[in-house]
Amino acid sequence: MLNATKTRTALRTSARISLEMLLVVLMTAVSLWILGQMWSILWPLVIALLLTTLTWPVTRLLRRHGWHPTLAATTVTVLFLLLAAGTAVLIAVPVASQSGELATGVSNGIQQLRRWAAGPPLNIGADQVSTALDTAASRIQDSVGSIVTATLSGVGTVVNGLVNTVLALFLMFFFLKDGPRFLPWLIRQLPGRLATDVPAVATRSWDTLGSFVRSQAFVGLLDAVFIGLGLWIVGVPLVLPLAVLTFVSAFIPIVGALFAGFVAVLIALVSNGLTDALIVLAIIVAVQQLEGNVFQPMVQSRGLGLHAAVILLAVTLGGNLAGIVGSLLAVPVAALIAVVWNYIREQLSDPPREPDTGGPDTGGPGTGGPETEKPETEKPDTEKPGTGAAVPAQSPS
Repeated sequence: MLNATKTRTALRTSARISLEMLLVVLMTAVSLWILGQMWSILWPLVIALLLTTLTWPVTRLLRRHGWHPTLAATTVTVLFLLLAAGTAVLIAVPVASQSGELATGVSNGIQQLRRWAAGPPLNIGADQVSTALDTAASRIQDSVGSIVTATLSGVGTVVNGLVNTVLALFLMFFFLKDGPRFLPWLIRQLPGRLATDVPAVATRSWDTLGSFVRSQAFVGLLDAVFIGLGLWIVGVPLVLPLAVLTFVSAFIPIVGALFAGFVAVLIALVSNGLTDALIVLAIIVAVQQLEGNVFQPMVQSRGLGLHAAVILLAVTLGGNLAGIVGSLLAVPVAALIAVVWNYIREQLSDPPREPDTGGPDTGGPGTGGPETEKPETEKPDTEKPGTGAAVPAQSPS
């Protein structure tokens, strides 16, 4: 009888746990569906936050020197636009000037490939190649409608991307201008325990996101400089565009470095030949080893707290779900999920502290102390957009 009672209890417990897990899975699916419906709003918001983490240190420096928040945010936004436009011009000019040389290299590479295929062991004759080309041309002619549709869809995607970019820039300006006011306002709106937990999680998330973006930008810059210098010494064309591609790809850990290196080796193979391509491959491998063993540990002193396998799986999952955008956002999202999980684990393992009713704290928990926005007669020492002290809600006077 005792064993039967224990069995029924275990079955009830298993059924309850299974039901709770199903509810969690269901709520996760619903949340992802809602996020998908709101993606047109969330995507500019995410880009604005990433840009803000890069430009906020300059804005903070100007504000500490007495600049008005609006003037500091405007100046930084304009400088960012000028820098982005200048970078685009520096990329477009070399690509346009060396496009003929690159096209000639591609043509020569195709001819070499045809001669190699015509010999042993493949022994593919010229008539077979011509037949394959005629078949490909006929398929392209039959698919003109699909190509036009895809082109129009691509134009729509570009226009949508431009709109999102403009919206992200406006949001970045407002984050730089009014960011330090956000958490004090949020604290006043949240009831009870949420007035402490939400600001604490937001502060930690901001610190993690800023650390990731700035460290990846610095490491990407080092990669771009060293790899670009190696490509210039070898004499590979399109050095500047390849260096910029290396810098941008640094924001996609593991996968981005492989993609940028593949493009650089391919262009070296097409334009300079096999020997120079092998030299470029050796340069890229050497720089990537320096990045993984020297640059990354030095720059990311605190790190993200994520294992390399978790990062690889996150990038793969993000790429499968949302393409390049998913790969770009996978690691920051995984790091933010880890921040939330660690905070929940801390709260469950440690007894909650009584809120301090004597006055607001001067620093967020566990982050080193971002201060709340003070009256205009005082200048805060450290400000962060979207962060503030984790203090309890104050009752209206």
